[in-house]
Amino acid sequence: MNGKLQLPAFGEIEPARILATDDLFAIVRDKFPITPGHSLIIARRPVIRFQELNGDEKSRLLQWIDWTQQYLATTLIPSPEAFNFGLNDGPAAGQTMPQIHFHIIPRYTGDVIDPRGGVRNLIPSKACYWQ
Repeated sequence: MNGKLQLPAFGEIEPARILATDDLFAIVRDKFPITPGHSLIIARRPVIRFQELNGDEKSRLLQWIDWTQQYLATTLIPSPEAFNFGLNDGPAAGQTMPQIHFHIIPRYTGDVIDPRGGVRNLIPSKACYWQ
């Protein structure tokens, strides 16, 4: 992809981080990845929360989630064994950028000691429900 991309709240995105774009979203590699391939799907218009997306944007977001997962599964070496999908929707949920962005996080056996509970580990005392 040629040129730089300007996104609300995120500012200028370096061309090397851009995976794909369309009129509604940009898919970019996370600037601070927690695993190799960690990517973001970012709305191109200024919008902070999920409920602010219109119906077309919500539908397209689902298409981009599918595309990004497939892209990462076929291009990363080694190929991810699993994925976490995440949206921090509001400051109380951990949102630090005032622009909606959806995380696609490739996962590998052994990348954490015990992955059980997945996103439930956001509140550690609630994560281990199987004991």
